[in-house]
Amino acid sequence: MAEREEREIVLTKEGLAKLEAEMETLKSVRREEVEEGIKQTIAFGDITENSEYEDAKNEQAFIEGKIMSLEQTLKKARLMEDGEIRTDIVSLGSKVKLKEMKSGREIIVTLVSSVESKLRDGKISDESPVGKAIMGKAVKSTVAVDAPSGLIKYKILKVEK
Repeated sequence: MAEREEREIVLTKEGLAKLEAEMETLKSVRREEVEEGIKQTIAFGDITENSEYEDAKNEQAFIEGKIMSLEQTLKKARLMEDGEIRTDIVSLGSKVKLKEMKSGREIIVTLVSSVESKLRDGKISDESPVGKAIMGKAVKSTVAVDAPSGLIKYKILKVEK
């Protein structure tokens, strides 16, 4: 675990902006909302058996934990430069067109750090099985991914910024 904590986190401009916005929202909006909720529950009297007070305190602890986590992530973050994104091979930040060999289905994914990954937006982690398999590979390469449903083979059709 200590090895992972020291690892630099490379972020896209979009990813960095999202993390900074989330941090700002947590600090300036959510923190104040929860503090106001705690004040209101205290105003109702006895807090020893007040479930709303307990819920508010739990929410406060969650928010503070999330803020601490984001602060640690941002301390280790480095903004990815456009020149680092390669088009000859798959690298962090690459947009990759893949063809699933069995079905012929084509998908487009962008390879990002685990902090930024969001499958529904087509952003996959470089630490995911597919991310690991395609990292460093060139166009026309075929890769095999060991998935819970079995071995899945992909052909890399295109790599771009």
